[in-house]
Amino acid sequence: MTARTNVLGVDWRTRGHAGWWAFALHRVSGVALTLFLPAHFWALGQALTGEAALSGFLAWTDQPLVRASEIALVFLLAAHLAGGVRLLFVEFRGWRAGWQPSLIAAVVGIATVCALSFALNLA
Repeated sequence: MTARTNVLGVDWRTRGHAGWWAFALHRVSGVALTLFLPAHFWALGQALTGEAALSGFLAWTDQPLVRASEIALVFLLAAHLAGGVRLLFVEFRGWRAGWQPSLIAAVVGIATVCALSFALNLA
């Protein structure tokens, strides 16, 4: 165990690398989308229950916290999609450290544009 590792042998210097943050964002967005899907299917099921149930659910979604979470979810969805495409590009084109930060920045940019577009459509 060195000064840079903990008991489990984790080298904490890697946490500052852009690739690690891309990995973390891809994993967090995947978990968030996995947790969102059952709620989404439940909401769609409200439409089958009746118009009153769906109207009540849609009225609940007008709350500011729900709107903010929708914007965050769109960001995570776009980040997960663009990050997955980035990973496919890396797998099929090979790892080149020189252009990885540019690809990671492009993923974050694409996700941000999608989330802002969604947020502006909500207004």
